[in-house]
Amino acid sequence: MSDHLTFQLGDFTTQHGATLRGAHLAYTTYGELNADKSNVIVYPTWYSGRHWDNEWLIGPGMALDPAEYFIIVPNMLGNGLSTSPSNTPPPYDRARFPHITVYDQIEAQYKLVTEEFGVEKIALVTGWSMGAGQTFQWAVSPFCGSPRTSAHNKVFLEGVKAALTADAVFNGGWYEADKWPTTGLRALARVYAGWGFSQAFYWEKEYEKLGYTSLEDFLIGFWEGFFLDGRDPNNLLTMLWTWQNGDVGLTPGFGGDTEAALGSIKATTLDMPAEKDLYFPPEDEAWAVSHIPGAELRVIPGIWGHFAGGGSSPKDTEFIDTGIRELLAKPGGLA
Repeated sequence: MSDHLTFQLGDFTTQHGATLRGAHLAYTTYGELNADKSNVIVYPTWYSGRHWDNEWLIGPGMALDPAEYFIIVPNMLGNGLSTSPSNTPPPYDRARFPHITVYDQIEAQYKLVTEEFGVEKIALVTGWSMGAGQTFQWAVSPFCGSPRTSAHNKVFLEGVKAALTADAVFNGGWYEADKWPTTGLRALARVYAGWGFSQAFYWEKEYEKLGYTSLEDFLIGFWEGFFLDGRDPNNLLTMLWTWQNGDVGLTPGFGGDTEAALGSIKATTLDMPAEKDLYFPPEDEAWAVSHIPGAELRVIPGIWGHFAGGGSSPKDTEFIDTGIRELLAKPGGLA
């Protein structure tokens, strides 16, 4: 599942003017491209996720069925597989890696889709969390995400960043390759734990349904285990900056006007926030949908919070799959 293909971006200049020489985009595909290249779905990765982490929403009989669609899953710049702090040679290695915007992510993905596959129109773009932020930039169908990172979300991310960088081993991002700041990563995980799931999730001890025997077992086994599983700290901080500075209004031509950027969306749009998401609450997405012509807001019910979109809750997965299936049946698409 970890196998992937590599698309050479060449000298890739970011929105802020840095040039990553010899940059690349790691990706994988599911299904076959049809003769008229009309069955393409783009499904970007999320914060710290890799392409195989998206596979829970892909499969026979699902909306994202490889027998019907050609599904491209590009790995975000900064996630450790595509060009990232951890795999870039000096002078842009590690702590010197440049800031990457959501716009940069889509520029790279657009080059992949058009140059590698010759695709001119996409049937659907969808994604969870930061994948949803990229979907808004592509402008089609996100779930559990937002077109602009809210002030409250930025506060959460400041806590994540502070927990990681406070570890003395972090050393301003110049830690040794074989000595990661694991104390900082564990602290980051515990900050994240209070946001990823809702208050009700913890009250109802839903973590027991995932096989964890106590709250502490969940904090260590799920959360600490997640961030200690090969997730390079500089990569995490690069993706965090992208998330924290996400705003479709910063797309060239809109001058920071988020509402105008949302109003320019022509694709048929379905926004599916989770009912108790602490990152991207439904009221924030109601605001976004109110500015997208013809867009629909469909709230994922339940207590799983942000992780309603993470693939661990069968009921929420079914809700998301149904929404995507119904969206694909509507006219629209992205030129």
